[in-house]
Amino acid sequence: MNRVYNGILKRGLIVSCQADNCEALIGVGIMARMALAAELGGAGGLRVEGITDLQEVRALCKLPIIGIIKKEYPGFEPYITATMQEIDDLMQVKPDIIAIDATFRARPGFDSPRSYIAAIKNKYDIEIMADVSNLEEGIHAWEAGADVVATTLSSYTPYTAEREKPDIELIRALSEKVDVPVIAEGNIVTPELALACLEAGAYAIVVGGAITRPDLISRRFVDTIGGAIRTERRENSYG
Repeated sequence: MNRVYNGILKRGLIVSCQADNCEALIGVGIMARMALAAELGGAGGLRVEGITDLQEVRALCKLPIIGIIKKEYPGFEPYITATMQEIDDLMQVKPDIIAIDATFRARPGFDSPRSYIAAIKNKYDIEIMADVSNLEEGIHAWEAGADVVATTLSSYTPYTAEREKPDIELIRALSEKVDVPVIAEGNIVTPELALACLEAGAYAIVVGGAITRPDLISRRFVDTIGGAIRTERRENSYG
């Protein structure tokens, strides 16, 4: 039986605890505290980027962790755990699952997601979460040996830029075509959207910015309130 189904990751909410260098919450210990808050709130898993944050989260939280490393390579688009070097680094802290870019885009060192997944599986006993952008990539990753398929990159590749957000249709199609858990991720900003993803066949839901990025949350409020204030001012100016 697939080990993700068999207890590594519970069905429900996974919280992505990540901060980019330009964000206010970047710094020692901050994401670990964010992860602890997610755990106390009832989350069933975490998605964490970077060795330092992974170590700090592991020391503070008991939840299963999906680990990634984001690193850009000139001339290549994939940057989510894109090479074996990132896999080697992640295995030093041993997350429960490692997520990789499994799109069809060119990557350093491997001619396809299939060869990359095979190389990882040949070297390590680790569950692989394949971040994909469309149905063909998801089927390819599953057939290559991925343990989980996630919709993370739908709308983030040039050939899926016009897909709906979140991609309910892709969730539904993957759940019908692959025999591994399907994880919904990307632009899930409300509990209602999360429920819609579950109803479409997702095993679990990854939510990031809607929970762990207060700058984005603040911006949504500011934009909505600002729009109402501007409308009010226009109406008053005509009175």
